[in-house]
Amino acid sequence: MAERWVATGPSTFELTSYDVPAPGPDAVTISVRAAGVNPADAKHPARAETFPVPVGYEVAGVVSAVGPSVDLAAGEEVLAFRVSGGWSSSLTVPARDVFRKPPSLTFPEAANLLLAGCTAADLLHVASPAAGDTVLVHGASGAVGVSLLQQAALLGVRVVGTASPSRFDVVERYGGEPVAHGPGLLDRLSSYSFVAALDCVGTDEAVDVSLALVADRSRIVTVAAPARAAAEGFPALGGNHPASKEFRDSVRGSLVSLAAAGRLEVPIARTFPLADALSAVELIRTTHPGGKLALIP
Repeated sequence: MAERWVATGPSTFELTSYDVPAPGPDAVTISVRAAGVNPADAKHPARAETFPVPVGYEVAGVVSAVGPSVDLAAGEEVLAFRVSGGWSSSLTVPARDVFRKPPSLTFPEAANLLLAGCTAADLLHVASPAAGDTVLVHGASGAVGVSLLQQAALLGVRVVGTASPSRFDVVERYGGEPVAHGPGLLDRLSSYSFVAALDCVGTDEAVDVSLALVADRSRIVTVAAPARAAAEGFPALGGNHPASKEFRDSVRGSLVSLAAAGRLEVPIARTFPLADALSAVELIRTTHPGGKLALIP
């Protein structure tokens, strides 16, 4: 028997025991060593129509069984995204969602690479800045922002990123130019010429400043303010949107390769025992943890 967390309601969770199904022809069973913790994991049950719902989109671990059509072997270290029920001690997933873990990544790092990384890549893809362009990133010191900073630097794109002053060092570490959010933000940014604005926070301040500074609304892109995007006529992205899902799935392998080459880092703030997942949820709901969180079975 394995353990996994399920949502029993829109905001209630329970740790349960379950039988892990054997892998079919194109599936892999993973013994989980770390599960990523993301705001999306906790928010996902709110969209569910029936319960219980397995929780967790990304994991890293060791292959324990494979189907006959799978080019992996028991004992290999892997990571997987996009999966269902990652907050578990073991799970069986489609082989298409499994990638060999770079040896340079710890299990917690590998388990937090792809959700934030794919989201950041999607933002850059839709805004399409070119080398030498300057873009504004709201929430540059968060998980998506940190991946975005690194990926933009690889493209030769200059990033000016909003953050609290206590997080300026994070923005600078990954190649961005920090600017404090809060009253007066528009004035502090008025000397820049931005081709695009990428919103990872969803505040009215972020949207209003973006609208004031970027003339082309197709290049104001958010992952956190869908209502404002619909009202103002700019793109809102989401992993459940067909175009975003297709693109994000297509870049998973390249992001793993970048991490393997040391060109994409995943800062980890804390780890929690799997049984203490609710403490991790509370942390991401109430504060800025200063990096990614992982559950350790």
